[in-house]
Amino acid sequence: MKCALITGGSRGIGRAICVKLAEQGYYVIINYKGNEAAAIETLEAVRAKGSDGEVMKFDVGNEAEVQAVLGTWVEQNKEKQVEVLVNNAGIREDNLMFWMNTAQWTNVVNTSLNGWFYVTKQILNNMLMKRYGRIINIVSLSGIKGMPGQTNYSAAKAGIIGATKALAQEVAKRGVTVNAIAPGFISTDMTAELNEKELAAMVPMNRFGKPEEVAEAVAFFASKGSSYITGEVLSINGGLYT
Repeated sequence: MKCALITGGSRGIGRAICVKLAEQGYYVIINYKGNEAAAIETLEAVRAKGSDGEVMKFDVGNEAEVQAVLGTWVEQNKEKQVEVLVNNAGIREDNLMFWMNTAQWTNVVNTSLNGWFYVTKQILNNMLMKRYGRIINIVSLSGIKGMPGQTNYSAAKAGIIGATKALAQEVAKRGVTVNAIAPGFISTDMTAELNEKELAAMVPMNRFGKPEEVAEAVAFFASKGSSYITGEVLSINGGLYT
């Protein structure tokens, strides 16, 4: 059974990705940290597309938890091969560097960057043995351009971009591709507190993006048609910054 694991899959961009990969025929594993109701809603949306899946609760930034939950699942489900891993989980705790405390730095970097490492380590070995896999990392405009008030988030996402490029070269001979997608302003819960009207005026397309527009790119990178593309970072930002 071909499976896709999406971290932070219960809402926003993650949910749109889950639904899109369900359309592609994947059994969808929806990771979530705390909002079980939202994760179940996403699973229902997956099933509405004629596919199936399951919800899986663990904190990507907790190495022991990732090993206990995801590692155990991998061991106990040999018939379910995770062909596609979408590292989407991330948090924001914005503040100017001058006022940023250690917890704000550590929380953001641990969830995005360390979480990427913990989860990918659990999945990578089977991809290499099967000589096939797609790893897709959701980064950010903030990790390419840098955004004031987001030194923690920019650092975490820039770190994943560097890791994407390095890992892509390590695993290319085994048929595993590693790419990143860098959204700009996308209408989700994470951007709900932003002044959309004011910020959209900065975007050449004069609007925020939709989660489904990010999901379309994920579906391409997840496909066999993208097999000669690896180590790339695709910006989806309406022309704001390239």
